[in-house]
Amino acid sequence: MGMSVASPCDICATGTVEHTCDRCGNLVCERHFDETSGFCVECTADMSGDVSEQRPDPGDTYRF
Repeated sequence: MGMSVASPCDICATGTVEHTCDRCGNLVCERHFDETSGFCVECTADMSGDVSEQRPDPGDTYRF
């Protein structure tokens, strides 16, 4: 579903907004949107860099 919004991309401020991030709500251009996840590139990088958000670290159970 394309959007016809006259505002610039929230990430690069130059591209034309074509998508909305399903995670943070950023309005982003085609270049800064990941079709696979439905997230902007910032959220995609955040999710891939923080695996603790996706599954717990079994080592945390035994810390004293």
